[in-house]
Amino acid sequence: MSFDSLNLHETLVRAVTTAGYAAPTDVQQRAIPPALAGQDLMVSSNTGSGKTASFVLPALMRVLASRALPRPPRGTVAGPRILVLTPTRELAMQVAKAAMDYGRFVPHLSVCTVVGGVPYGLQLKQLRAPLDILIATPGRLIDHLESGKAVLGNVEMLVLDEADRMLDMGFIDPIHHIAKATPKARQTVMYSATFGGHVGRLAEELLRAPQRIEVSSQTEAHADIEQRLHWADDFQHKNALLDHILTERSVDQALVFTSTQRDADWLAERLGEMGHSVAALHGGMPQGRRNRVLQGLRSKHLRVLVATDVAARGIDVPTISHVINFGLPMKEEDYVHRIGRTGRAGRSGLAVTLAERRDSGMIHRIQRYTTQRIATTTIAGLEPRRVEPKPAPRPAPGQGAAFARPGAKPFGPRPGGRPAFKPAGKTFSKAGPRPR
Repeated sequence: MSFDSLNLHETLVRAVTTAGYAAPTDVQQRAIPPALAGQDLMVSSNTGSGKTASFVLPALMRVLASRALPRPPRGTVAGPRILVLTPTRELAMQVAKAAMDYGRFVPHLSVCTVVGGVPYGLQLKQLRAPLDILIATPGRLIDHLESGKAVLGNVEMLVLDEADRMLDMGFIDPIHHIAKATPKARQTVMYSATFGGHVGRLAEELLRAPQRIEVSSQTEAHADIEQRLHWADDFQHKNALLDHILTERSVDQALVFTSTQRDADWLAERLGEMGHSVAALHGGMPQGRRNRVLQGLRSKHLRVLVATDVAARGIDVPTISHVINFGLPMKEEDYVHRIGRTGRAGRSGLAVTLAERRDSGMIHRIQRYTTQRIATTTIAGLEPRRVEPKPAPRPAPGQGAAFARPGAKPFGPRPGGRPAFKPAGKTFSKAGPRPR
């Protein structure tokens, strides 16, 4: 299938081709036609699957159709036709970039982002100007909505991107408030990793007779990503493993995940002292600084980025060759989002998890969630002295979310069997006090 067969406008097909895409992905093939027909959608699709284009292209089709309509009188604030809500600033910026890339040939296209950490003045100016697409985080948009500066009465299409993440961040009431400010006749498209629980209830409240599209499960995802697990005896051992991995020549650019903002700052400082071109990225940083860090990553001035989960949402840099879990995620699905930052745009990637014995519970939960065993690996001279924690017992049939899904496969033996652990005779040098 080609983009021509999706009934997209010639200007959009030309823009997509210019961006280097020859054929639509699975989620684009399945979501674009009903979206063009105005149908509400509930879409589950893995990160890196092309889901952004699957709603941006139909949105741009609405923008093109609006060009044939009479313009509002000069000085009238009409507000956007398309409203996209995202959980984080980084994801909002990624969606805005996609809209500008795919809409590069759309006459006078206007795209605005309304996110926290940015001065209000510029956003107010953009909200008063003619506007096609507004991409926002719920918190900042609520500020403008309650002050009367954001006009949403002409929204034709509402997109909730990563709805599960927005609800996890406590945005359920702001989403309802924003939706009430838009016309009832709007089209609503919701993207989420899962539609169970509170996400499913939100979908029932906001969508009308939606079509359900599930492209693939986390089990089928990341075919181009090799996953490895290194067991560490203690924090110093984990630091030594990280230092060794970052010195490997195969590392083009690495994204290192920590559990807290404080850990991200501390680890970035330590790696910088060792000579790495590194920066931290987390939600406690001003937006201007975050933008500069991301630009440094895209321009390859940075080789290592140390980030937290929230800050890394939406990062799309094809040259990230390694994702390293220095601190484990709080939720199993965050692991899937983390490793999806590598192996993008047809490239292969490596996802490495550094775990201590106390992390064994989360490792087992991640493996159950993905229904895949992460291969345990050792580095010569840095083998753990302690025995690898035993895997949790396999749930009985029908038990556990991963095993209850249709098509889920139980754990099987890894090719080649489990690597043997060698007694280590190496003393690990201290790398500074562990942040508390």
